[in-house]
Amino acid sequence: MINLVKGALRITTDAPGIIDEVTNLIDACKSDLEMAGIKYDKDDDLIRRATVMYAKGHFGYDNPEADRFLQSYEMLKQHLMLSGDYREA
Repeated sequence: MINLVKGALRITTDAPGIIDEVTNLIDACKSDLEMAGIKYDKDDDLIRRATVMYAKGHFGYDNPEADRFLQSYEMLKQHLMLSGDYREA
């Protein structure tokens, strides 16, 4: 998952601070989805897309597109919450 998110964020460095931030974003997305009752399967395409949208919305300080990415994430999260296939038992 780290390489997918790094690629989506256009990050080529392996600097520990950057990797820690990206890892933290992935973990935060996982926690947010699980709190919403969504099973987090890192191999599922929609979960992967949600993770990328979450990271793109939260990474960096001067991202003019952050709100758009966060809206996309929230819409996808709502879709997943309504789908029985993604709900926690």
